[in-house]
Amino acid sequence: MKNKMSNIEEEVKDSKKEFGKVLEELAKLQDALKNISCIQTSKPPKKEGKDCADLYKNGKRESGVYEIDPDGKGSFNVFCDMTTSGGGWTVFQRRLDGSVDFYRGWQYYKHGFGDLNGEFWLGLDKINRITSASHNKLRIDMEDTSGNTTYAEYDSVAIANEQQLYKLSIGTYNGTAGDSLSYHEGMPFTTKDADNDPYYWSNCAAQFKGAWWYKTCHNSNLNGLYLYGAHKSRAKGVNWYHWKGFYYSLKSTSMKIRPVAF
Repeated sequence: MKNKMSNIEEEVKDSKKEFGKVLEELAKLQDALKNISCIQTSKPPKKEGKDCADLYKNGKRESGVYEIDPDGKGSFNVFCDMTTSGGGWTVFQRRLDGSVDFYRGWQYYKHGFGDLNGEFWLGLDKINRITSASHNKLRIDMEDTSGNTTYAEYDSVAIANEQQLYKLSIGTYNGTAGDSLSYHEGMPFTTKDADNDPYYWSNCAAQFKGAWWYKTCHNSNLNGLYLYGAHKSRAKGVNWYHWKGFYYSLKSTSMKIRPVAF
C-alpha cells in the first residue's frame, strides 16, 4: 500500500512538472503573439507601389493584397480593388460576414485589425499617410441582405493625424446611396475608450456600438454591430441612414480611396 502511495505521489510530482513546462510554453507564445501585427494576411503580398492606383498604372489588374509605401516612410500591406469603377482603389475598411469584431478601442483603430483578404480595418495611421501623400477621392460600396447594391462617392477625402484625432474631411457627394457621411464632416474619430465626439450626454461609440467620426451622433455607422438585415435596436448596426435607415444592418461594405488624378 505504501509503495502504491509513493508511486502516486511521484506521478503527481511529474505531472506538476509537465504542467509547469506547458505554462512556460504558453507564456512564450503569448509574448510572441504580442509582436505580431494586428492586420493579418493569408496570402503573400504582391509587388510594391505608392498606392493601388500606382500599381494599376504599372500593369497590375488583379484585386488582392499588395505592398505599398505612399510617402517613403515605410511599406505596409493593403487590399487593392482593381475592378470597381476603373480599379486602382486602396481599400481601408471592409465588412463581409461578421467574422471580425469591430467594436474595439482606440489602439486597434489606430493600427488596424482583421484579415486583408476578409473583414478588416486598415488603421487610421495608415489612412492618414495615404491621404496626406496625394489628393484622394472616397468611394463606399454597400450591399443589403437581398443582394441589392449601392454606392456613395466624395470628390475629396483626407484623414488628419492622431494629434488632430484623425479628423475627417470630405468633399462633394455623388452616388446612389444617399449622402449619409457629410453630416460627419470635420468630426474627430471616437471609439468606446476615446470619447472625442461633441455629444454632451454620452460617448456615441459606446452608445451605438461602433467607432466612427461621430457628431451627435450619426447618419452612418459602418463599423457598427454586424446585425445582418432588419434589427430592433436603433442605429447600432452597420447603418447607412439615407439608404436603409437606422433599423437595417447592411450585409457588406467597402470603403476605399484613389487619387483624384487617376
